[in-house]
Amino acid sequence: MATTGGAGRPEKRKAITRAATTVFGREGYVRASMDAIAAEAGVSKRTVYNHFADKETLFLSVALQNSAELTERIRELMAKYLDRVVELRQDLIDFAVQRARAVLSAGEHGALGRAIRAEVANIPADVLEAWLEAGPIASQRDLAQHFAALAERGLLTVEDAALAAEQFTLLTFHGIAERSFWGALPVADEEVERIAAAGVDAFLRIHGASSSAASSPTARG
Repeated sequence: MATTGGAGRPEKRKAITRAATTVFGREGYVRASMDAIAAEAGVSKRTVYNHFADKETLFLSVALQNSAELTERIRELMAKYLDRVVELRQDLIDFAVQRARAVLSAGEHGALGRAIRAEVANIPADVLEAWLEAGPIASQRDLAQHFAALAERGLLTVEDAALAAEQFTLLTFHGIAERSFWGALPVADEEVERIAAAGVDAFLRIHGASSSAASSPTARG
């Protein structure tokens, strides 16, 4: 992987990364050019190369930045709904709905993610691995840790927390993601809520604890 150049002003770098997010999301990795990114940013191509050694380096930078921002947003939602459970089923539904909305409303961040998924065979392997690790894998790891903690409190029955996190995502999120083509098309709030609730109910049929344990809420601060 080529290293990122260090020359140039921070505001120019920010303009370049914003422009790159737009261009990569619109054109995809293969078709996007440094010329187009420079034009979108309102700078010369030389300025772009002063900050980023090549297209792969620039793509990695914006992919990691976008992925990390969305991952942090989802982490905040986990803290809000899963750290201190009030009513398990409703908190799981609320988290699932808000996570879906965060992804569906990601705008250009979502467009970049769609471009990566559409061109997965053309994305450099190290770039794809880094994006996955900073985004989807990190979120699933965080969710697994929350489910393990809920199991320790007797609110869930979980033997494999990573598997439980995968099942939860498949049941409550992927149907919404597929219907929206990963945020390209709108999905009605009522449909998002319906899918999330049905998914949570299915998840709890697999991993729900006894009613006595699950009915001991802790107030969320």
